[in-house]
Amino acid sequence: MKKIIPCLDTKHGHLVKGVNFLNMQHLGDPVEYAKKYSDAGADELVVLDIAKTLEQLNMRVEMVEEILKVVDIPVTVGGGLASIEDIDRALATGISGIAINSAAVLNPDLINQTVAKYGSERLTLAVDVSYDEAKGDYYVYTHGGQKQVDLKAFDWLKECEARGAGRLLITSIDHDGVKTGFDIKFLKAASELVDLPIIASGGAGNVQHFVDLFEETGVEGGLAASIFHRDEITIQDVKDALATTVEGVE
Repeated sequence: MKKIIPCLDTKHGHLVKGVNFLNMQHLGDPVEYAKKYSDAGADELVVLDIAKTLEQLNMRVEMVEEILKVVDIPVTVGGGLASIEDIDRALATGISGIAINSAAVLNPDLINQTVAKYGSERLTLAVDVSYDEAKGDYYVYTHGGQKQVDLKAFDWLKECEARGAGRLLITSIDHDGVKTGFDIKFLKAASELVDLPIIASGGAGNVQHFVDLFEETGVEGGLAASIFHRDEITIQDVKDALATTVEGVE
């Protein structure tokens, strides 16, 4: 089944959205948006916390608990999870799974530890990538897309698979928020490289972009934020279009 997944980027209890990971604007209450998307037929919800303070992490637990009261779809939470203790606390809320990014790059053994304790199915590796023109390749970025790591993206995807990750959430920094379409070239290559479910993020601007994504790559899901938040298109719009063009969409 192909999945349509809204993403809630949150900071200090507010829903926010930027472009290329910059210039964040406050949009509203994430709990209200979560309910809206659950009611609208979203297949899953991803909640990413872009603040890292202890105060915010405490606030996130409360927010996630409120979200779980109003939705009946799987919820994956990421952002600021840097240790098994952080992951324990996040999963104790009752969410379906967690996503880790920077912490996994800095300490890859955290992937193995998480899988050993909770199983692959509860672990999503979030991978932020951007093409480096000077180096002629895609590289991994951490710290909210602000810091390039000396790690080629395709090499990291293979390592994530080898360490037992359950799936990948790949975000194209170059395409994020600009609404020109997903990074089809990278996503096609990634889906052919690893035998893991991939959720694609970054670039959705219209219904056709989702159609192109599923027709031209082997990814499992398409994630988007601002086009859903601002009612530019609805989840049902996407599913109606996919139902006539892409196998595996309900």
